[in-house]
Amino acid sequence: MHKRRPTGSCRPRSAANLGRRHIRRTLAGAGVRTLTLGAATIGAFALSGWAGGLSADAQTIDSYLPTTVDTTIDATVDAADSFRPAERGRTIGPRVSNETDAATIDLDRLRTDAPATPGDGLDDTPVDPAVIADQNVDAVAADAASVPTEASLLAIGTDIELSRDWSAAVEHYESAAEQFPQSVAIYQRLIINRLRADVVRRMSDSSYTEAARQMDVESALDLYVEVLANLETHYVEDIDLSRTIQFGTAGLETALVQPEFVERMMPGTDPDAVAHFHATVHSDTRERSANTRFDLRSTVAMVAQRASRELHLNPTVVALEYVSATMATMDPYTRLLSPHQVEDMFSNIHGNFVGLGVELKNGNGVLNILSVIPGGPADEAGIVAGESIAAVDGINGTDAGTDRLADLLRGVEHSICDVTVRNTDGVDRVMSVPRRRVDVPCVENDHFVDYQNGVAYMRITNFQQSTPTDVEAKLFKLRRQGMRSLVLDLRGNPGGLLPAAVELADRFLDDGTIVTTRGRNVRENAVYVAHRPNTWDLPIAVLIDGDSASASEIFAGAIADHYRGVIVGDRSYGKGSVQGIFRMRSAKFGLCMTTAKFFSPSGQPISKQGVRPTVPVTSSYQSARPTAEGRIAGDDDDAVLQASIRELTRPTSGRSAQLPIR
Repeated sequence: MHKRRPTGSCRPRSAANLGRRHIRRTLAGAGVRTLTLGAATIGAFALSGWAGGLSADAQTIDSYLPTTVDTTIDATVDAADSFRPAERGRTIGPRVSNETDAATIDLDRLRTDAPATPGDGLDDTPVDPAVIADQNVDAVAADAASVPTEASLLAIGTDIELSRDWSAAVEHYESAAEQFPQSVAIYQRLIINRLRADVVRRMSDSSYTEAARQMDVESALDLYVEVLANLETHYVEDIDLSRTIQFGTAGLETALVQPEFVERMMPGTDPDAVAHFHATVHSDTRERSANTRFDLRSTVAMVAQRASRELHLNPTVVALEYVSATMATMDPYTRLLSPHQVEDMFSNIHGNFVGLGVELKNGNGVLNILSVIPGGPADEAGIVAGESIAAVDGINGTDAGTDRLADLLRGVEHSICDVTVRNTDGVDRVMSVPRRRVDVPCVENDHFVDYQNGVAYMRITNFQQSTPTDVEAKLFKLRRQGMRSLVLDLRGNPGGLLPAAVELADRFLDDGTIVTTRGRNVRENAVYVAHRPNTWDLPIAVLIDGDSASASEIFAGAIADHYRGVIVGDRSYGKGSVQGIFRMRSAKFGLCMTTAKFFSPSGQPISKQGVRPTVPVTSSYQSARPTAEGRIAGDDDDAVLQASIRELTRPTSGRSAQLPIR
């Protein structure tokens, strides 16, 4: 199965193979190889990363040079929940970069507002009642229908929280934070709901829960120190250790009142004991030293021992909750990767995975099938795009949630998966489908959209190692068939390897900057440039939308800034950061961490701004994609595609098709 999320931009760490021809200047950055992945969502992933021209060196992905913190960097990625987990859905992740001055937040208020008794649900009093005190909630809600205010958005968020739909709450507060970026109260609610959503996601990840059972507490504490060491060395901004430990405690408190955590990790625990622990643990940790990461290790060890003694909670689980909650102090794309997520990440890099061979998107209790990989198990079983998966092995998504369904679709190669497939008429059928290794195509639906005028089209679904060479193979084929201009469709493309985006942009640019990266660590500072050899000189149009992220934005931004082609569609996602993927030595976990931000050739930041189209067009349909009704849209249904054809067939559209310049 293939499920997509925005990825980002990354840099693998190996001296060979990035193609030094692209790097004009690196500051203390010799031996950096780049990877790019896209953005991500709160209970999933967010990253970006990869580059073309790296296929010959792919085998070195797991042997990058050791860093100063004695950790191996496996890859640098531009968005962590932005790697497309093979069995996960395609939800764009948090759009908000948490640049609010979090140091001004009263961390006492980060203690969840849910009652101390596990499973009792959420209290209907917001954490920060002063924000909407003395206001009539009904009036606030009515006002929100016209001109939203900070208070009205908080009130709406409270209603969402009462439904315990943490992912929806995260989405709401992300949107609210865009409107009120200086609001401490909104930022606070966003953090709390991210913590909640993350707990639910971890409890549905069998590799995480299995690791928690198998690890001893010393290994978990070593993992905590290792994560902190990497953050101190490589994270794009300075780390505040005192905030880190307090957010970790807030994360543990949040977990203690989530039913999913209670049922799996501490069934039968006395609610009164949990209430007492919940009420006192924050004060117990506040006064302890937080000058070094080893101070934090000592504090977490103390909390873990106390939780084991009073709650009979596995101390390893406590330590892992601190590790996970540490990410709440970072940007949305920095996250701990479970063993399964690490596997998914590198499967995306290599362009293959074990699964059913379908691309999925989260629906209402189901996984909607966006596309089926030709020749894969799902294709051979007769599953088609537009249908949905309602249950896996007898467990339905309405009860278990779509993240759980996605996890159930995982399995060893050649094992059998029983899936309930729902067709467009709402009729279910149960099918036994084998799991196999599937190669993920990064280029699809290549054809002529206007044969008379020689307008060709291809969709680039992601930027993986093979993307530049796969695109060029299609270009030669289309040219032989009469191509005179080209539409490159990046809509819905969540990103991928940075080198792949750079390499592909270099196919269409003969000179100038492609992208610049800047980080706190000077190793991350680089300027990537284009070169004349192998450049295709023909008119192009690039299609983008709000789901085009990270590596997609690197490519589109380079084309736009150099006036090399027309950009058609909606403003892109706006994920302008690069993540590194670090394999942890102390446990089978990984760390996806933002290490740099990237800028277009003109020096404009992509973060929060995105790439703006030169021809703004919005369409309800995308060619060859299922509509809301389940039918597959055609070229004529796609208003964005049709607008690009008109642009390319104007008398002044520019260059004629030429062979690549050699």
